[in-house]
Amino acid sequence: MQCWDFEKPIVELENKIEELKEFSEQKKVDLSSDIVNLEEKLKNLKREIYSNLTPWQKVQIARHPQRPTTLDYISLIMKDFILLRGDRLYGEDKAIICGFAKLENRKVIVIGHQKGKDTKENIERNFGCAHPEGYRKAMRVMRLGERFCMPIVCFVDTPGAYPGVGAEERGQAQSIAENIRDMFSLKVPIIVTVIGEGGSGGALGVGVGDKVLIMEYAYYSVISPEGCAAILWKDSSQREEAARVLKLTAPDLLNLGVIDEIISEPSGGAHHDYEQTGNNFKKALLRNLEEISRLPQEELLAARYAKFRKMGVFKE
Repeated sequence: MQCWDFEKPIVELENKIEELKEFSEQKKVDLSSDIVNLEEKLKNLKREIYSNLTPWQKVQIARHPQRPTTLDYISLIMKDFILLRGDRLYGEDKAIICGFAKLENRKVIVIGHQKGKDTKENIERNFGCAHPEGYRKAMRVMRLGERFCMPIVCFVDTPGAYPGVGAEERGQAQSIAENIRDMFSLKVPIIVTVIGEGGSGGALGVGVGDKVLIMEYAYYSVISPEGCAAILWKDSSQREEAARVLKLTAPDLLNLGVIDEIISEPSGGAHHDYEQTGNNFKKALLRNLEEISRLPQEELLAARYAKFRKMGVFKE
């Protein structure tokens, strides 16, 4: 499994433990006490490293290629998923997944960015960077869900909307803006969760909800650290400083009132334990969905609008 520089001491210790276990089995030597000591050391090392991560290191975890994607979460916590394709205007965008699913006994609409796990799949999914037809498809399916009174669950995981010429020619900015506008008027509960990268307008295109949750090591920002560094310092190598000043980590976003809840991840990040991650996610999702589903329709819409209106501080 790929690891970042700050994770190398952990990986080295994990490899050493595995080697001792194999040696113990092959040579029939009792090394259980040594293995237990190393496992305790590993546990403490993980706690020390992951409790002191910098904002940039959290960005790196959010971008890990083995991190659970939208389709992974669907398979972990939902059943009877039916994929829907196309925007009925231009074509199919594989960077955004849309469809019906069952969450426990509740039918829901699922919308989410989809990255790949390897280069081939990432190219097919355009690295999770959606085109205008992706956002139009998302709104088409959300409208379908509204018609059948089905709650909407959105998964955000994108570096940003695709910035290519073709996307701009087909109305990228307009499709995102229309989604933001129209999501405020959808008469069903909406829960948004940032599961990896939450980049710019590409995230906001499916990011308006009654509750906005975020995974512990995900990030949500108006721009990527590299992009910010290139604009402010004319030097993309200043990305670590940019990540710090952008206040893009989960605790920062909670303090600023941008998100409503942080979903905890297993030690080392979601990619280390899909099952535990799925359980944590499902509990948070069901709890929040139950809470907002009790609200009358007018109150739901008013609260959604007020939630986003109160963000930010104005000074004259």
